[in-house]
Formats: sequence, structure tokens, C-alpha cells
Amino acid sequence: MSQHDPSPGEVSAPTISPARARVLLAALVLGYIGVYLCRKNFSVAVPLIREAFNLSKEQIGIVASASTLAYMIGKFTFGPLIDRFGGRASLLLAMLAVAVFGAAGGLVGTLPLLTLVYSLNRLAGSAGWGAMVKLVPDWFAGRHLPLAMAVLSLSFVFGGVCATLLAGEIAAWSGNNWRWVMGGPALVLAAILVLCWAVLPRASATSRPCAGTAGPARTAEGFEFRKIGELARIRQFWVVCALSFTLTLLRETFNTWTVDFFKESGGAEMSSRIAAFLSTPFDALGAVGIVLLGWVFGRTTPTARKRLLFALLLALAGLVFLLPALARHHVLAATAAVGAIGFLAYGPYSLLAGILAVEIRGKAYVATVAGMVDGVGYLAAILAGKQFGRVLDLGGYDLGFSCLAALAAASAVLCLFLYGGRRMPELRRQHED
Repeated sequence: MSQHDPSPGEVSAPTISPARARVLLAALVLGYIGVYLCRKNFSVAVPLIREAFNLSKEQIGIVASASTLAYMIGKFTFGPLIDRFGGRASLLLAMLAVAVFGAAGGLVGTLPLLTLVYSLNRLAGSAGWGAMVKLVPDWFAGRHLPLAMAVLSLSFVFGGVCATLLAGEIAAWSGNNWRWVMGGPALVLAAILVLCWAVLPRASATSRPCAGTAGPARTAEGFEFRKIGELARIRQFWVVCALSFTLTLLRETFNTWTVDFFKESGGAEMSSRIAAFLSTPFDALGAVGIVLLGWVFGRTTPTARKRLLFALLLALAGLVFLLPALARHHVLAATAAVGAIGFLAYGPYSLLAGILAVEIRGKAYVATVAGMVDGVGYLAAILAGKQFGRVLDLGGYDLGFSCLAALAAASAVLCLFLYGGRRMPELRRQHED
């Protein structure tokens, strides 16, 4: 192993066995699924809370918007701290706080208190992703890193599926009691937290130099707070941030409103449990798109990457536009379309705060870059709550999904500028080794 300082985007060789790396990656996936159990349960609780408090869609959207604002603030704030203090401790502390505030979400008695507690839940959860992407480059490198990051992204996809199904079952078991839907999943997260604490190694266990090499362990290799501003000079960083703005808004809108969309489309006979089940193909087929695109991304040229992303997002725009009409024709056709939308949307979205965050500035700044990219995205995602609810109150899902289709088309155009005019980082060279 060479002793040179890593250049931006370079990922050094891992110091643990591939088998152990896979076990640790699985632990991270399970941990983030636990965080999602206390996050996406809100989408199942939305119709129940609206009924309990007699709220309009715009009013319940305030909870989603306020919590997304808290999540965005956490993304910008926690990234540099994670790069400075390490991923393991940051992840465990985030999981603990989410469990506490998740349980509290089922105990409040007013909408303002629910907004506050759920916002604190989201604030704590905002540190989870950056903590995980900080750890993964120490375990995987070269051609294997894009796929490892794609597998890591399955955590929020499977988390969405598991959270929706669990919340739907809790709703059925509790007689549509929104308090249980909001607070019950925290018990599962607490158990997962204990498992992750036992499995994930401390920094010294994976940052130790390889046998026969010199030099100290480098857990915060190359990170300096004063150099964060250098990101502004990297064109790829701005393009990725712009893509994050559009694609996160689209994803968060579907996460928040898909259950309500199916309930409205299905009429009075559509239960919360069935509506939650029909929304799961968005995440389930999104997982397939993530893995396939992650595998392809590590094996293609920049030009091929741009063209592929452009085609995927253009197809996404057309399908989103047609979704309300499909729902009027047959609910199963709309369910299939929601699955296809997840397939087309999740792959490109998963790249932004994953492998692209590593490419932009290397693993020393990966949590910072991922946090900023996600933060910009969730600045847009605030609109998925109150503002999108207002659009629905004005023009229904026909108008709402037409707006989302335009966002997908804009994302397709942005992809054409992803690599233009900038040399690929050292990570790309290592893919060929």
C-alpha cells in the first residue's frame, strides 16, 4: 500500500476481509431500516391523524414540511461533525435519539406538539446516512464501492417497505389508532440499536494499517473544516446538488402522499391497510433499480452514465404524468405504475449522496458532501408537505403529478451536465485496477 496522501475522490484499499465487510454492511442496512420504521410510519398515520384532528391536507402537510426543515438543518450541520468524530458513534447516537422521539410521537395530544416531536425525530435521523457513508469506504474500494453504496441505499428502500407494512399492521391491530402507528415502531428500533452496538467495530478495528505498512491509523484522514469551502469550485458538486433538489422533492412527495392517493382513488371501501400495501411497490421495485444502476455505474464511462440517467428520468416523467389516468382506469394499473416509478426514480436518487459524494471530494469529506447534497434536496422536499397539499386541494392529483412530471424532465436535462468539463477523480482510475 502506497504512502502518498490521497487526492480528492481517491479511496484507499480496505483493511478487512470481504466477508466481514459484507456483514458490517448488512448491519448498517438493518440499522437504517430501524430509523425508517420511526419515519415513514407517518405516511400511514396521515389519514388517521387527519380524521382524529379534523384537518385538511394542507394542515397535515405542515407536519411533513416542518419535520423536513428540521431534517434539512441536520444534514448541513451534522456532516462535518461526522467527518471529524467518526461514523460509528454518530450512527448509534442518531438511532438512540430517533427511538426516543419516535416513542414520544405517540404520546402527544395536539398537532403543534406532534409537529415538534416528529421534527426532533427527523433532526436526529438526519445524521444516520452521513454516518453510514463515512464507514463504507473503509470496507470497500475500487470497482466494488459503487455497488456497496447501492446496497447501502437499499436501507432506505427496505426501510420504507418495512415501515409502511409494519405501520399498516399496527393500524389494523390497534383499530386505526394513530398513537400506536406513530409510537409503536420505536420498540423495534431499540432492539436494532442494541444489535448494531454489538456488531459494528470501533474505528481502531477497521482503520488500522494493513500488515507490513507504516503510518498511523487514519480515522479522519485529511479532513479539515477550513477546506469545506473548496467544494464550491467543483462543478460536479453543483450539478449533484441540483439533481438532489429535484429528485428528493419527487421522492418525498411520493413517500408522503402515495397512501392518501390510493385511499382517494379507491373510494370509501379502500382501507388504510390496503392503501399502505398498494404503495409498497414504489420502494420494492426501487430496490431493484438501485442495485442495477449501482452495478452498471462502476463499469461504464462518464458519457454512458449521462445518457443512461437521461433516458431513465425522461421515462420517469412520462409515467408520473400518466399516473392519475391509470388510477381512474384500474387501481392495479396504478399500483404497477407506482412500482415502475420507484424503479426509475430510486436508482438515480441513490447515487447522489452515495458514490457521487465519494467521487466529489473523497472519503475524508464524504459525510460533509453527502450532508450538503441531501440538505439541498430536503430544502426542496419541504414543498412536499404543506405546499404540495395546497396543490392537491386546488387541483387534485392530476395537477400534483403534472408538476412532478415536470421535475423529472428537468432532472433528465441536468444529468447531461454531470461530468462535462471535469476530469474524473482518482476513484475512477482505481475502478480499472
